[in-house]
Amino acid sequence: MALPRALVVATTYPARPGDGTPAFVRDLCLELASSFDVTVLVPAVPGAPGHEADGPLKVVRHRYFLRRWETVADGAILENVRASRWAALQVPFLLASQWLAVRREFRRVRPVAVHAHWLVPAGVSARALSRRAPLIVTTLGGDLYALNSAPFRWLKRRVARAASVVTVMNSDMAERARSLGAGDVRVMPMGARFSVVSPVPAEGPVRLLAVGRLVEKKGFDVLLAALATVPDAALTIVGDGPERGALEMAARALGGRVTFAGQLGREELDDAYRHADIAVFPSRPAASGDQDGLPVAMLEAMGSGLTVVASDLPGLNEAIVPGESGVLFPPGNAAALATALGDLAADSAKRRALGEAAAVRAQAHSVEAVGAAYRALLHEVLRPDGRLPD
Repeated sequence: MALPRALVVATTYPARPGDGTPAFVRDLCLELASSFDVTVLVPAVPGAPGHEADGPLKVVRHRYFLRRWETVADGAILENVRASRWAALQVPFLLASQWLAVRREFRRVRPVAVHAHWLVPAGVSARALSRRAPLIVTTLGGDLYALNSAPFRWLKRRVARAASVVTVMNSDMAERARSLGAGDVRVMPMGARFSVVSPVPAEGPVRLLAVGRLVEKKGFDVLLAALATVPDAALTIVGDGPERGALEMAARALGGRVTFAGQLGREELDDAYRHADIAVFPSRPAASGDQDGLPVAMLEAMGSGLTVVASDLPGLNEAIVPGESGVLFPPGNAAALATALGDLAADSAKRRALGEAAAVRAQAHSVEAVGAAYRALLHEVLRPDGRLPD
């Protein structure tokens, strides 16, 4: 018996497995594929084929600009636009191409449900299809917290009101989605993959790990400022982005205690978890209003049994029970972060207890658990008669 078809529309998807691109959309689609025939529609990125079979998934990448300069969707679109006028120029072409591609794939696939990741642009492109099939929209934070000019708020309201369900990463985002007119809003964070990690003990300074795109909202400059007053610690930063140059310059004053590892694939990242003692997520609201909803990397670190120190922000503070499964500090407060790191650096027993509790708590956010919840949601919103859209 053929599986019901689902169309997933997104802007982030690895060009190749393990290339360092966040894989949460792919991970979720692989879980959906046990109950649905899934087609994933994403923008073209350098080095990726236009059509491919990724295991059970059918991946279609739509072209939107001259191939040589097609770059705005390579990484985080918002940050690419802020960093480059050339990237900003590509945005109207990306929006137009996605709008057309969504309709083309809808006619070809004839899905029973559409799942759009982000209100803008994927939700905008898929909104009109909500009259023909249930539309689930997932927002991970950037579009909901930022993009607050009048035109964007108008667009977000239209998408939120058309969606059968809007899923968000935390309770604060849920309230914001309801303020846009969304009827059915559910807190359903993305899932994390947990690998079996056997920590590698080491003598010497405590080993800190920070994972994320090198952009303002990740707060890595706050971490570097805190590290200046925690002498018995060394830091590895995994990720890349427009702030890398400024962060590397600031790190020079720390006497070689900071390593920039760049983007890492899955196996390399597991190795980074294995060689760390504490994972730090110093997120803070950016000047644009953008902020993290609940970083998948933080859930991965928790699931790997690492002690986690994170900003006291919505989502992050819902995943951690302070003092039991991690440590929270006020966003942007380098002194408070330094105090937390200094205390943990001096207490290996406390680190071990926090890490063990974090691993248990993270299981609710595993890819398998989240995938099961999203499969149930898709079945819930299907037409009662089970008919395909006209």
